[in-house]
Amino acid sequence: MSGDIAGEAAAGERHPPAGMSKARLEAFSDGVIAIAITLLVLDLRIPHVGGRSLGHKLGEQWPSFAAYVISFLTIGIIWINHHAALRRLRLVDHSVLILNLLLLLTIGILPWSTALVAEYLRQSSGQHLAAGVYAGSFLLMSVVFYALQHHTLLRREHLLHDDVRASDRARIARRASGGLAPYVLASALAPVSAYATLAICGAVAVYYAIPFTLEE
Repeated sequence: MSGDIAGEAAAGERHPPAGMSKARLEAFSDGVIAIAITLLVLDLRIPHVGGRSLGHKLGEQWPSFAAYVISFLTIGIIWINHHAALRRLRLVDHSVLILNLLLLLTIGILPWSTALVAEYLRQSSGQHLAAGVYAGSFLLMSVVFYALQHHTLLRREHLLHDDVRASDRARIARRASGGLAPYVLASALAPVSAYATLAICGAVAVYYAIPFTLEE
């Protein structure tokens, strides 16, 4: 009898109790991200020409197109990096689930903040606040994503696959923190120049779109 109990205990150590599967977590996350990135296009409206040319009216909508491209790239890059982060994991714990939910919460805000900045960017009243909200939503998302990366890479190494090296974990965590300072700057510059805020957010999207490889 005692041998059976000992055997069960040893088996429990080798095979910890199953929680939510990683596949289910990724499927749910993909669904939320797909909805958020699809909602962005709803702000691209068909212009009513009236007495002006279609080209002129389309030109007036450039804030909508610019905000759409920046937000689409940013969400797309988060989706790619989120997939990479989950691929490194062999297990997920409760903290990962909570941090992942918070990340999806911040991603879900982006269609609204994108529509806000597109609507007010060319208006004298409200453009600075709208730009601040837009950059702030990116900052919030990057803070939560960094927290998720920091948790899995530097605090819960046992959740990772064995082939994820310590040097790689440190480099990935540093890259994840790289967007924090630019988004802080973009938010701080919003009261001065909404266009500078938009440009910085775009530059961060381009930076993270550059492929990142780990040295052998």
